[in-house]
Amino acid sequence: MKLYGLIGFPLSHSFSVGYFKQKFEKENIVDSEYRNFEIPSIELLKEVIASNPELIGLNVTIPYKEQVIPYLDELDEAAREIGAVNTIKIFRKGSSFKLKGYNTDVYGFKETLKPLLKNNHQKALILGTGGAAKAVEYVLKNIGLDVVYISRNPENANEKSYTELNEIAIRNFPVIINSSPLGMYPKVDACPDIPYQFINSNNLLYDLIYNPAETLFLKKGKEKGALIQNGLAMLQLQAEKAYEIWTSNNY
Repeated sequence: MKLYGLIGFPLSHSFSVGYFKQKFEKENIVDSEYRNFEIPSIELLKEVIASNPELIGLNVTIPYKEQVIPYLDELDEAAREIGAVNTIKIFRKGSSFKLKGYNTDVYGFKETLKPLLKNNHQKALILGTGGAAKAVEYVLKNIGLDVVYISRNPENANEKSYTELNEIAIRNFPVIINSSPLGMYPKVDACPDIPYQFINSNNLLYDLIYNPAETLFLKKGKEKGALIQNGLAMLQLQAEKAYEIWTSNNY
């Protein structure tokens, strides 16, 4: 049997087990299973791999996308530049194994964002500074957008505080990406603290959250006429890219 899985903590919110179960059934992929491996510490990664000899691929979610890197033997170019990993391919030889990290969030985000961009979408705000935000920044810069991070605790010149957001900022940075967990189920009444009153039809609001399908962040943008997009399609595309990596013969 070929075993795949997801590491993170907690994993009650994860869509991956259901997605891959449905994929395996729909595509008649036999002798394959996808499991959650909820680990309270990233130090348990090697133990999970050693105790599951059929495991050949892992997804990585909160809070381990950055923490996992020291435990890997190699990174692909995008993951190395971003500094965050959401996919691991396991290469086994007897009882030993090597781990290579990838970032398929890049693929999922890029493919779902590009069709939405208009001529005025030249600058973007990224809400949050975690591992997912790094993948977002990588894509935005690669397709030519200027980027500024918005953080509750700014740490460098490219990070601004939520309190600094005003009408000029919302107008000059029309693309707004929520990479934070604010608004994710079950805390659906939360949303990033931005001045929504200045949002209009020139704005594009993209939320990496997929549950609920329309977060409060997106609802507020929609009410002001903004184009909105949730994270479900991105999640599906990154999952497909991860499976492609796991099942390819390439190192």
